[in-house]
Formats: sequence, structure tokens, C-alpha cells
Amino acid sequence: MNFIHAYFYQLYYSNFSKIVDNIGWLFLDRVLRISVGFFFVIWFARYLGPEQFGLLNFAITFCGFFGVIAGLGLQNIVVRDIVRSPSTKLSTLGSAAFLQLFSSLVSYLFMLLIIFYIRPDEKLTHVIVCILGLAILLKASEIAVFWFESQVQSKYNVWVQNVLFILFVVIKLILILQHAPLLIFAWVILAESVLIAIILLIIMNKLGPSLLRLSVSTKRIKTLIKDSWPIAISSIAIMVYMKIDQVMLGQMIDDEAVGIYSVAVRISELWYFIPMVITSSVMPLILKSKKLNEAQYYRRLQKLYDLMVFISITISLFITFLAEPIIDLLFGATYLGAEKVLKTHIWASVFVFLGVASHIWYVAENRLKTALLLTISGAVANVFLNFLLIPRLGAEGSAISLVISQVISCWFCEGMIKSTRRVFWMKLNAMNIIRWPNLFFLLFTSKK
Repeated sequence: MNFIHAYFYQLYYSNFSKIVDNIGWLFLDRVLRISVGFFFVIWFARYLGPEQFGLLNFAITFCGFFGVIAGLGLQNIVVRDIVRSPSTKLSTLGSAAFLQLFSSLVSYLFMLLIIFYIRPDEKLTHVIVCILGLAILLKASEIAVFWFESQVQSKYNVWVQNVLFILFVVIKLILILQHAPLLIFAWVILAESVLIAIILLIIMNKLGPSLLRLSVSTKRIKTLIKDSWPIAISSIAIMVYMKIDQVMLGQMIDDEAVGIYSVAVRISELWYFIPMVITSSVMPLILKSKKLNEAQYYRRLQKLYDLMVFISITISLFITFLAEPIIDLLFGATYLGAEKVLKTHIWASVFVFLGVASHIWYVAENRLKTALLLTISGAVANVFLNFLLIPRLGAEGSAISLVISQVISCWFCEGMIKSTRRVFWMKLNAMNIIRWPNLFFLLFTSKK
């Protein structure tokens, strides 16, 4: 039994198998969606072509901003409160549903006003955004997801979402073979969201709290808002940070540029699950070492940063040298303009990997507010750089903006703040390739 397995076993002895089972379902969900979803996107992008594929991605990203706002950052707070106080689950779930229903209505109306203002003469864009945006009104149904997570029963979420995911992939493939128009695909995407919401609520109603017994409490609403607003701001900043480029590119250039850029982003972000899986696996061990041995705690963090840099640079080099044949083979000649974008965008992964790994330090040191400020700095930098570079370089300018903003947020700004300067130097040390041979030994050991 390895040290991670042993640690989990000792810490959660009575619920060990349940926790491992839950993690397994979540991992299955991630792998299935990435693999099946990526191969479907290849076919879908080839079918639609850069312009229509770009329009759809613009609409999905645009609606996504307002979906994040409507979510209010409630997920972790609701799960936490149900676990801490099971007796308040009815008022917690009911109040969360009320808040999300209200915020989703406001967000949807605000979204419509903005899309009609920024694209006044594009009726197809209006219709697609109106259709896809209806999914925002389903936000209140996410209380079912919150409930199953609080009960360590994510298998229900995974089963429902992935069965319908596969079903609707098949439906979309049939529509491609039938040469269906873009508008039909927008309705199908909405239908998938509606069915997921309905089925999850039915299952929760049967296995968990009855929907009819949920209650709304003014006190709980105030508490939820008070606790969730920093998470909500962070979520919005992250969305701006990672996705604003596609919206700005669509506004400042055209939808075809968004289509070209989206293809490169799909390949570049395909690898982002790696740091998440690694970090979530070693986080309990590193947090434990923080309490037991400060020197060991920092040694393990350094080794984690070393590993992240090694993996991300290896991937980046591979993609950089093979960008053109990859784009040509997967998406065809119509997307060859994505080659330059991909060669640039992939290098953001070095700092994305480091940023994900840094979450452990910010949690252990209780510096989540600092992490929020760094995320906001990245979002501001990305917006500013996109305004500066898109008119000059188009889609490639967006990729350059993202890489620079990742460097600023995930590394450079840490050197400007006294409390985070140690992490800055650790990351710089990880970029020293002379140290890489050490990575072929065990990642974490009790000795230096």
C-alpha cells in the first residue's frame, strides 16, 4: 500500500471505500468527457467550418459568463454547510435554489440586453444566445448536484450526466449526417441541459430530501451570500481570465477567427486535467506534512513544482514541433491557421500547471484572498492585452495575451508580494532544467 493510500485509509478509516469509490466516479467522468468530447469536437468542427464553429463557441462562452454569475459561487458553501449541519439541509438547499433562481433570471435578462447591444444586426447570433442562455434558468436544479456531493455520492451525477452526454453525442452525430443547420444543434445542447436537470432532481427527490419539503430562510440566504461572494468573484475572474479572449476576438475580428482560435484552445487545454489529478492526489499528504515538519512540507511542494514544470514543458515542446500536422490531421486544411495560435497557446500550460499546484500552498497558508487578488490581476491583464494585441495580431494576439497574463498571475506577481515571494523562488527553481534528472526518483520521500 503506497503512502497516499495509507494516509487516506488512516484519516478516513470508516468511510475509506466510499471515498475511493467517489473519487473513481469523478475520474471516470473527467476521462470519458475529455476523450469522447474531443473526438466529437473534431468531427463537429470539420462539419461546421471555422465561421459557424466560431459563432457557436462565441455563444457558448458568452452565455458561460452569465452562467457563472448566476451560480453565485454557492457549490462549495452549500456542500460544506450540509456536511457541518445536516439538520439544516432543507433550508440550505431551498435557500440556495431560491438564490440561484433569482440570480439566473436577472443574469439571463442582462445577457440578452448585452448581446442585442454589442451585435445589433446579427439575428442568428441573437437566436442562438437566447436558446443556449435558457440553460442559465436551470441553475436552481444544481442543488441536486450539491446534495449528492455532500453525501459522497457523485456516482449519480456522473451516471446521469455521462449517459445523457453519450446519448446526445450520438444524436449530434446523426444530425451531422443529416446535414442539420446550426440552430438545431443549439436546441439539442439546451435539451441535454434540461434533461440532466430534471433527472437529477427526480433522483434527489427519491433518494434524498423531498423537493416539497425544502424551505427558504432569510437568515440562511444572508449567510450563503456572505460566505459565497469571494468564491463568486473568484469564479467570475477565472472565467474572464480563461475565456474572455474568445468573446473579445469575436467582437474585434470575426467568428471565423474564434473558430480558428477555439480549435487551438481545445488541443492546448486537453492536458489541463493532469495537474488537477496529481494535485488532488497529493494534497492531503502535503497538508499533513505542514503540521508535522515544515522543512519536509516545502521539500514536497518543491518536488511537486518540479514535476509540473517537467510535464508541462515536455507537452509544450511536443505540441510546438507537431502543431501543423496535428491540426491538419485532426481538423483539416480549413483550420491550418490554428497552427500559430496553438504553438503559442500551449506554453500557457507551464504556468497553468504551476498555478494548480500552488493551490495547495494557498490553502495550507490560509492565503486564499491573496490567490483571489492574483487571479483578478491575471483577468485584468488578459483583457488589457487582448485590447492591445488582437487588432494587430488577431487570434495569435489572444494566445500571446493569455500566456503573458498566466505568467503575471501564476508567477510574476508572487515575486512582487512579500508573503508569496518564497513560492516565486520555488517556481523559478523548478524551471532549472539541470534539476530534472531528480524527477525520475520517487516524487515524495521522507528524506531530502
